[in-house]
Amino acid sequence: MEDISNPKQEQPNNPLHGVKLKDILEWLVEHYGWEQMASKVNINCFNNNPTVKSSLKFLRRTPWARDKVEQLYLHLNR
Repeated sequence: MEDISNPKQEQPNNPLHGVKLKDILEWLVEHYGWEQMASKVNINCFNNNPTVKSSLKFLRRTPWARDKVEQLYLHLNR
């Protein structure tokens, strides 16, 4: 019988498993700030009046942008 209390067992090769997009975004903004985030991932939601809420909405609808943000997070957390 599998232990479902440990989510890491479900996807052991997925470093983002169990990490929320909101947490990733907040960590990156704290680490870089919006201006530097916009220079690293050039999307309008980071350039024009950025907020976590508006950025999350965009990233959830736009897989290529979400992938770039997740890759930046993974690069910094290796």
